Parts: sequence; C-alpha cells; structure tokens
Amino acid sequence: MTRMDSRKLAVLGLLLLALVLFFALGWERYFTLDYLAQQQEALANYYHQHPLRALAIYFTVYVLMAALSLPGAAVMTLLAGAIFDLGMGTLVVSFASTLGATLAMLVARFLLRDWVRRRFGERLARIDRGVEREGAFYLFTLRLIPVFPFFLVNLLMGLTPMKAWRFFVVSQIGMLPGTLVYVNAGQQLAAIRSPEDVLSPGLWLAFVLLGLFPLLAKKIVDHLAARRALRGWPRPGRFDYNLVVIGGGSAGLVSAYIAAAVKAKVALIEKQHMGGDCLNTGCVPSKALLRTTRLLGEAARARDLGLRRCQVSFDFAEVMERVRQVVARVAPHDSPERYRSLGVEVIEGEARIVSPYRVEVNGRQLSARNIIVATGAHPAVPSLQGLESIDYLTSDNLWSLRQQPRRLLVLGGGPIGCELAQAFARLGSRVTVVQRGQRLLPREDEEVSALLRERFEQEGIEVLTGHEARRFECTEQGDVLVCGHADGERRIGFDRVLLALGRRANVSGFGLEELGVTLRDDGSVAADPFLRTNFPNIFVCGDVTGPYQFTHVAAHQAWYAAVNALFSPWKRFRVDYGVIPWATYTDPEVARVGLNEQEARARGMAFEVTRFDLGELDRAITDDETVGLVKVLTVPGKDRILGVTIVGHHASEMIAEFVTAMKYKLGLNKILGTIHIYPTFAEANKYVAGQWKRQHAPRRLLAWVARFHRWRRGE
Repeated sequence: MTRMDSRKLAVLGLLLLALVLFFALGWERYFTLDYLAQQQEALANYYHQHPLRALAIYFTVYVLMAALSLPGAAVMTLLAGAIFDLGMGTLVVSFASTLGATLAMLVARFLLRDWVRRRFGERLARIDRGVEREGAFYLFTLRLIPVFPFFLVNLLMGLTPMKAWRFFVVSQIGMLPGTLVYVNAGQQLAAIRSPEDVLSPGLWLAFVLLGLFPLLAKKIVDHLAARRALRGWPRPGRFDYNLVVIGGGSAGLVSAYIAAAVKAKVALIEKQHMGGDCLNTGCVPSKALLRTTRLLGEAARARDLGLRRCQVSFDFAEVMERVRQVVARVAPHDSPERYRSLGVEVIEGEARIVSPYRVEVNGRQLSARNIIVATGAHPAVPSLQGLESIDYLTSDNLWSLRQQPRRLLVLGGGPIGCELAQAFARLGSRVTVVQRGQRLLPREDEEVSALLRERFEQEGIEVLTGHEARRFECTEQGDVLVCGHADGERRIGFDRVLLALGRRANVSGFGLEELGVTLRDDGSVAADPFLRTNFPNIFVCGDVTGPYQFTHVAAHQAWYAAVNALFSPWKRFRVDYGVIPWATYTDPEVARVGLNEQEARARGMAFEVTRFDLGELDRAITDDETVGLVKVLTVPGKDRILGVTIVGHHASEMIAEFVTAMKYKLGLNKILGTIHIYPTFAEANKYVAGQWKRQHAPRRLLAWVARFHRWRRGE
C-alpha cells in the first residue's frame, strides 16, 4: 500500500468515525428546529455576553457540518437570523457555508478523483472540457437554484478539474441570495412573541420571499444564460419578422400556421418541396403504395373469402404512377399558395443562419426575434465496404422506380423496412429482409415480432435475423451482400437493395454548426423542455431534434415551439410527451401507445397484462382478419392504463380510444361502460376491458350475492 493510499484510508476513517459519533451519540437532535427554538433565548443571551466567542463557535460548527455533509444546514441558517442581526448572520453563514462546501469538495477530490478517473477516464474527458469552458456558470446556477442537494454538488465538483479558489468564489456569490432570504426568515421567526406577531408584515414578507426565491432565481439564471449565449451577437434595433421558420415539412408548416393564426409576422423558408418528407417521400407515398398492395394481399387470400380465384393484373410502373398522383392530390394542402393565403410569407430558397437574429436566403438577410429550425431528417446510410459502387435505394429515391426489382434486399427490420418489404413482396418481388438484431420491430414485444415474422414467411418473404451486414461485392453474377451470423458468413444476391436503417437529422449546410448550436451524440439538435436550443431565441421541432420521428409528433412539437417562441418569457409550455401513439402499417398493423411489456420490465415497473385475441371478435371473423390481439398493461389491482399494443386489421384506428383514455386518465372501467357499435373492430377495446373486469371481480361479494339469490329462490 502506498503512502497516498494510507492517507486516503486515514481520512476516510476519520470521516466515517465522525459520522458514526454524530448519529450514535444523538447529536442530530441538537440541530432540529424544535430544539433550537427552545434554546433561542439562551443562545441569544450568550451571543450578547460573548459575541466573538459565539460567532467563532457558530462558524466552526457550521463549517464542520457543511464539510461533513451533515443534515441541519437550513436550521443553522435560520438560527443565524434568530440570534444575530441580518447583516452579521448573512456574513457568517455565507463564509462558513462556502468554506465548508470547499472543504467537502477537496475531500471528495482527494478520496475519489483518482479512482473515478481510472475507471471512467474517457467519459470524464468530455465533462472536463465542458467544466473548463462552462463550469463556473453551471456551478453558479446550481448554487442559485438548488435543484440538487449541495453535498452532491460538492462531491461531483470534486471529480472535475475546477480550481478550489474558483469553486469558493462562485459558491460564495451563488449561495448569497438564498442565504440572505433564509437568515431574514430566521430573524422574523425569532420575533414572534404573541399570536398577533404571526400576522406581522415582516414575517409574511419573509415567507413570501422563501416561496418566490426559487422562481426569481430561475428567472435570473434564465436571463443570465440568455445574455451569455447571445453575447457577441449584435441585436437589431427592430426586426423584420417575429418568427422565421426554416423547413417546410410538417413541423415547419404547423409552426408557421400557428404564428400566422395569432397575427405574428412569419416567414417560412423551404429549399425544395413543401410538405417535407411526409408528403413527398414518407407517409403519403408509402400509404398510397400499401393501399394498392393490400388489395393484392386480399386477392391472394380469395379462397379464404369464399372465392375460387381472384386474379389481379397490374403494371408496376402504373402502380408507382398512381403513388405520384396521390402525392400530387395531397400537395395543395401544403402548397405555398395555401400558406400565403393564411398570412405566411413563403420564401423558396436555401436558408443560412448567419446569427441568432438573422437568416440569409436568396442573397437577402431577414432579421427575426426568434427562429425555428424544422429541417427534418434523411435516411441513414451505413459505412459499408463496397456500398459506394451499389445503386442503392432509400425511402427518399424509391418512389422514382418504374421497373420492378426481381430480387429486392431490404437492409433493416424496423417499421420502414417491414412496410416496404411486404409491399414489394405482394407486388411480386422476391424479398429478403436482413436484420442485425434477433427480431423484426425490436421496439415491440417478442410475441408481436413473432406474429409479424410468421405472416412474412407465409407470404414468401425471407427473414434473416441475427445477420450483420459486412460488405457489398460486385460480381459477374450480380451484386452480393456479405453478412456475418452465428454460423459464419452468408452471401445474399440481389438486384436492388433498399437501405431502411433509420433516419439522421438534417443539421448541416445552413449555419447551425458554424453558429455553435449544440448537437446530441446521435447528431440531432439538443433542446430543452421548451424546445429551445442553447441559443434561447432559436427553437427546434420535428425530426431534426426527435426524440420521436413521427409526423404527428412533429406537429405536436411545432405548437409548443411556436407558442414558446412568440410568447416567452411571459408564457411558455413544456412539451408533453406523456401519451405518444404510433403505428407500423404492415398487414397486420401494429399500433402502440405507452409502455409495452419489455419496456415496463426494463424500468422495473410492476404491471398486469390483459389480452384479447381478435380470433374471438365477431367482426374479425366475418372479415377473416382474425390474426392479432389487443394487449393492455395496467397498474396492479387498478384499471389505470400504462400502455396498449394492438396487432391486427385497423389497429392504427383502434388505438385512438386508448390514446384518449390515457390522455384524460380514463381507466378500463370507463371504456367498458361505453357503447360500441356491433359488429366493429373497435369492440375489441371493450372486450379487453371486460376481460380485465372479470379478472378483478369481487369474489367475496359475488359469493354473498349468490347466497342472496338462493334465498330468494327459497332454497
């Protein structure tokens, strides 16, 4: 054992001994509000007789308590107001608390820093850089607004490279306002001599300050953070617009619409196609294609519906042309003309943010009080050897196809990959799905993945899970993907490959990086709960920030971003992700809201599961759509819904009832008491609620009711 280790063990032993003695001897009782209130008069008299000695004793005790992170600091601060005057009490508490906190920080650094750095050195390197750059401000905010206990702040700061003198100075300044408020409260409490004193203005003011201080401190920190972020960027004397929105997809369109509706002057900049991915390459074209292929799927099952045979002839190019026509029919809803008629100035061009207040487009600079970035996302393209020589498809360029692939390889078994794999298989392509993980739709429960895989294999889709793509090769026989799996390597030939590996935020090429807007590790734009970036007047919404890349979530976020941008600091709202539904439009559909079983288990939550199989539903039987289920997770013993998964025909429509129930805290009993039309798929929602009710029937009460009925029968 080294001398340094011996010293650390000695210091740790002394600390533990002090803590054990403190609690074993019952010294904590001397630092309660009741005890100090009883001793207030005696302590005050002692202070008046021996002021310097009393101050020295108080100072020493406070420093030791803060250094050892012992409970009672708030009571000691109130005591200072009770026995000292406001000025002296604030002075002694301010220096004692700061000195004690600094000692605690140094002890934590001495004992733990080397060990923590040996184990987590790489992770701490980035934190150290942040502390060197922003540490003083972060510490100031933590001191001013005590979100975390001070002993925890002391401990964590001890693991960073922050200088002790800087820690002392920043802590002194940051804790001073709170110290002043608490010392004043203690002074007012000490002045109570009769019931009438409770109504004194001074005491009421002290309590008001205690209540308002956290709010005022938060406002101060926000103001300082805003000034700090915008420092060095000249603010225009007047603005051309209240709001400039960059991106004409779902998030941008809703943001601009809301701004215009509340009579703000708003400009919307779109460089390519209004409507964004959803209209042009995502939701609209994919659902148009799925509508056609669903008919092909039904035709293939004609015998199940009592028909001998149902032959459908089609031309692939005509199918894809119909998709283009559907997009064209929806496009006027998102057109520049429509939004101009709503009061939005639509500018077609490539935007570039040149300052937090200015956006350049078509050689013109627009000044705006606030900016919303809604630039969406693009398909993720992996770094695989040989991919550069492959004419690969993504969900962006797929829609230009007019010649059907004979062999289609789909790389990725998530929602996009599954939807398009099934669609092309029904069109007649030989489809292979390659998924690195062990399941399709890995975010869903295992039984859901298994059910979908079974349907895919019935329709002739080859599903290769547990296969990791390694490289592409161009051979004389055609293009090949080489995959690794448990038994070695596998070579898969294909005519076209569709990359369906998720989407990445569009953050490059329009000034975000140059401006210094903070990005997350996954490349999306970081935002606070109000959808602000690290620049308080630049907001973000939609796929560019996540965390959910859905059109309906983008529109949901857009409301918050627009309202917060236009009405802060007077009124603002935290974005609500409490009830987020989504669906995968395979056949059968998979829809979900809230938690599923695997997520609940990962969080360590207790839950009950209630299931209803669609094979028991009359409407599903008449339509021969009996594959599927409704699965509800509830709080044990209660009907409160934690989450719902629906698999089956019309699952994306059926889930809406549960979304409403979860949003407005309606339990399964309310759904059970609601009339549902017969025969409909929505009846399954009522039946699963009835299943839950039967499982929670009051057995003892029913036994007594049975006896009552036997008595009435005269038995």
